[in-house]
Amino acid sequence: MSGAGAPRADAEALAGAASLRVGLVVARWHGELTSAMAASARRALAEAGVAHVTELEVPGAFELPLGAAVLVDRGAAAVVALGVVVRGGTPHFDYVCAAATDGLSRLALDTRVPVGFGLLTCDTEEQARDRAGLATSSEDKGFEAAQAAVWTALAITRLGA
Repeated sequence: MSGAGAPRADAEALAGAASLRVGLVVARWHGELTSAMAASARRALAEAGVAHVTELEVPGAFELPLGAAVLVDRGAAAVVALGVVVRGGTPHFDYVCAAATDGLSRLALDTRVPVGFGLLTCDTEEQARDRAGLATSSEDKGFEAAQAAVWTALAITRLGA
């Protein structure tokens, strides 16, 4: 299982989250799955005590980096990017996944704003459903991405960077 060994932030790691402004950008392609992931991300942010969340919906995964950049420009100290891409019969999957991944990575490095990477890149819809935080899922990547973004933002703040 890909989620084996995933870290979970404790209260100490998330201390101070109430002061963070967090952006949540959600792709609408595969809406049932991304809606579940967004609900899980909201739950993670609420459990961490994040009081200010700005949400933005974009059509698909390719648009996630631009949406995330807009949220950073609007003052987000961390961004959670959620989407689903399922492999098809053409190279389109590879281009979309690479563009979204590269764009989100570049945004984080260029701005020093953490991006919680919640982009599922799966071979089948069944694999995506198993990771989307549904009642029948074995993993909850929306929750994990939100927690990772907040945890990283707070760690960087504590370092004084």
